[in-house]
Amino acid sequence: MNIDKNMLAKLYESPEVTGTLTKKAASLTGLSENTKVVGGAGDNAAAAVGTGVVSRDAAFTTIGTSGVVYAHTDKPVIDPRGRVHTFCCAIPGEWHVMGVTQAAGLSLNWFKNNFCAKEQMEADKSSNSIYKIMDDEAASIPAGADKLFYLPYLMGERTPHLDASCRGVFFGLSAIHTRAHMIRAVMEGVAHSLYDCVCILTEMGIMPNEMLATGGGAKGKLWRQMICDMFSVPVYTMSYDEGPALGVAVLAAVGAGLYNDVQSACAAMVKRNSEKMHPKKENTELYRKYHRLYCSLYSSLKNDFKSLSEI
Repeated sequence: MNIDKNMLAKLYESPEVTGTLTKKAASLTGLSENTKVVGGAGDNAAAAVGTGVVSRDAAFTTIGTSGVVYAHTDKPVIDPRGRVHTFCCAIPGEWHVMGVTQAAGLSLNWFKNNFCAKEQMEADKSSNSIYKIMDDEAASIPAGADKLFYLPYLMGERTPHLDASCRGVFFGLSAIHTRAHMIRAVMEGVAHSLYDCVCILTEMGIMPNEMLATGGGAKGKLWRQMICDMFSVPVYTMSYDEGPALGVAVLAAVGAGLYNDVQSACAAMVKRNSEKMHPKKENTELYRKYHRLYCSLYSSLKNDFKSLSEI
């Protein structure tokens, strides 16, 4: 295609200075017109910087409304089946690979809003959040939720199934199951979906030996332990909540000349909690068996999802 390059905007690296404040912006903010402005980064790329995921095979998992497994790599690695996304990252010349599940925390929030009136009443009468009460209920159920599965496809899916037609499913329901079983199954279903992302990264030769857990869902110990057991790697957290905001501050510090590069800025500015969570071998072995069946459920239902969408 013969596109005139003069029609395109100039591109900047994330820690590169793009200019200074305009007079109007300086007036509105009270800052100097000489204040430098740097390129910045998108949400997950900024979160990677703010959590110190800036070297080969370092990785984080986010359980927010959606869920993300993000790994840093020093070269472009492409999944030929398009199940994960490969992008330039916030560090010049380097890359990241990212898998996404559409309804991570959204799944638990959906279940809370529709089926947890009792827990909400209990939360209203106490100092505990409803999510803490739900965590406690789920923790009373053994790993595997007594053979109850949940497929977290409330919004279709991106990784590993780029399929807008697939839908959420409870599989294996029986008379022994309670609401607590269903809460645990929802949490484990999201963890299975995130483990799908990890499996693809492993196929691509990207093998993190530990995982940062972040996002609202990762604040609870139970969900973090599920991820730890499912992924079979140690899991750690940061000493603060706002990783993306710190990430762009790190990029600004590099652009302003306070540090030579993003890695050295992260070494000085990014702090993790000292305590790590370690996988429980018996849970990992159980989840491996369950994951094989979890994966087969989508294959079994794929055509039915499509038929449902066409009714």
